[in-house]
Amino acid sequence: MSYLHSQAIERGHSMTKRAALYVRVSTDHQAVENQIMELRRIATGRGWEIVETYSDAGIGGTKGRDKRPGLDQMLKDASRGRFNVVMTVAIDRLGRSLLDLLGTFQHLEACTVDVFIDKQAIDTTTPMGRLLFHITGAFAEFERSMIVSRVTAGLRRARKEGKRLGRPKIDPGKERRIRAALERKDKGILKIATEHGVGSGTVQRIKAAMAG
Repeated sequence: MSYLHSQAIERGHSMTKRAALYVRVSTDHQAVENQIMELRRIATGRGWEIVETYSDAGIGGTKGRDKRPGLDQMLKDASRGRFNVVMTVAIDRLGRSLLDLLGTFQHLEACTVDVFIDKQAIDTTTPMGRLLFHITGAFAEFERSMIVSRVTAGLRRARKEGKRLGRPKIDPGKERRIRAALERKDKGILKIATEHGVGSGTVQRIKAAMAG
């Protein structure tokens, strides 16, 4: 028996899978039902038992986990071992950023949960599918390292050109007037910010400095 074949068996490929469906659409509720029907058909054909369905309807794929309750609950339940494979119709249902996808994939892998993505033919319950899975992760890691490199190079170039980095400081006189307004405690932060032509964050920063 080959190593890859033995690994597939160890991961439960020959046993009944407990599957979780994840579906997401931006607007059309009917599309959620269509996704569920297609995934149920595939699960039935493979002999997998569907134990839960997670849905984010009316939520765009660019939103993070904190704005997608269905995805968040799915990842939490993965940590609890409720299922051992996540099924979705397309990779953009899980996310539209390689970095976000990498985070989701790494979380599921750490929970020993496989991933089945119909449209892109990604199926980590098979040896070939796991290879493709790791290639996808490698590209995401590469993108992340390139972003870090570009940011670092940009900061280095800005320093070399003598540019000042960080938040621009406001005029000392204006800061004194904002401090005086805060000390009077007769106006809110938004009102003070508007009157002095600065952002509310600037007023909050000055207030925090006064309190410290």
